[in-house]
Amino acid sequence: MYKNFIKRIFDIIASLIGLIILSPLIILLIIVLTISFNGTPFFLHPRPGKHGVIFKVIKFKSMNDKKDEHGVLLPHNMRVTKTGDFIRKFSLDELPQLINVLKGDMSLIGPRPLEVRYLPLYNEFQKQRHNVKPGISGWAQVNGRNTVSWDEKFEMDVWYVNNISFITDLRIILLTIKKVLLRKDINASETLNMAPFLGNN
Repeated sequence: MYKNFIKRIFDIIASLIGLIILSPLIILLIIVLTISFNGTPFFLHPRPGKHGVIFKVIKFKSMNDKKDEHGVLLPHNMRVTKTGDFIRKFSLDELPQLINVLKGDMSLIGPRPLEVRYLPLYNEFQKQRHNVKPGISGWAQVNGRNTVSWDEKFEMDVWYVNNISFITDLRIILLTIKKVLLRKDINASETLNMAPFLGNN
């Protein structure tokens, strides 16, 4: 019952309350980032949701659009601004995803939405991560985040899918708050310090 009904109600209430309480901070970040990024404070990126359906995840922009002499965007770590680095360290760039949760694209807790290009690379076991909505935080994020391998990350994602409960979600929320405050296992990006997923070959 929790997985199919109560979890969605909890997401709606919690994301709405979060947006209201955090609105002063969100407005401040919009103003600062609008100035920093010439009028574009948000970054929209296509990601696969439940059943692999593509949606646009909403994040605060933390990188500029600088390119090399060939017109190719520079690597992520060369484009993160000082302001962007700060908001990433405290996961403030994730705050707009509360809108994704309110819309129903995401849940507060679930496997993190990865890049669309990885979809055809998953094996049958790994595909199970898309049996539920992706989350702002998840079991893998509070158990190592980028310090674990792709295989370990997928193991934890699938474990969560098969063990969803209110207690598990509450535990992940509390651990997420703790890790953000302590800045533990928090990198500048979900995949900045990880090699791209190349499948199982």
